[in-house]
Amino acid sequence: MLYTEQNVKDNIRNREGKRVFFLGKGDTLTPGARDYLSRERIPILSGEEARIETYRLLSGGTISQKPEHMTHLHGDVLVEKTHPRIAFRGAMDALEAELMLCQLNCGEFRRELGEILALARRLISCDVLNEPVPEEKLCGLTQAQIRSHSHFPQEHYGQPHFMPEYTDGLAVLWLNRARCAARGAELAAVHAFIDREGQPFREDILKAMNRMSSMLYILMIRAKKEA
Repeated sequence: MLYTEQNVKDNIRNREGKRVFFLGKGDTLTPGARDYLSRERIPILSGEEARIETYRLLSGGTISQKPEHMTHLHGDVLVEKTHPRIAFRGAMDALEAELMLCQLNCGEFRRELGEILALARRLISCDVLNEPVPEEKLCGLTQAQIRSHSHFPQEHYGQPHFMPEYTDGLAVLWLNRARCAARGAELAAVHAFIDREGQPFREDILKAMNRMSSMLYILMIRAKKEA
């Protein structure tokens, strides 16, 4: 396989708390992909080194084989598939599926939906690799602007808040499905990233989740206005 820079970004792994990239036998990198790994100081390891001999458990124990009811939390650490962070990742998979369907059916918002999809995938990577979520604009708007636009749509778009109806058209309905999926994933994130004392330990992910659902609502407002 020829790995592009994006392919590489999608396949970065965590090994003992460090980002690594495993390159299989016969696989190659584009110059851009190799430059990215060099720039980020991510070591390239052979595919054989991806094999894990011993898995760690959150209890502190170890096992030599991965049971069917467990999966990777990160690196060589296994948890049950019912773990809140695994449930969060599953909710994000469902959100990505809705966003891609939305892109297919809402051509006028394909670029914006692509940015939201990219952010959703970045959040999974930040969770798995234990990296901070970068502070970036989403669809040209800052976090403060997204909050203002979603709270005061009449002021920004000349379209007040509304409850969607089937008569609003397909774009509004597809966007509403994606927004509902984003809200579901956001609730899963709250469950996954709140400690026993009720304090968030990945506030950056929680803020980004809120930005995504709000941005999808803004797109609904725009679609309603343009209908």
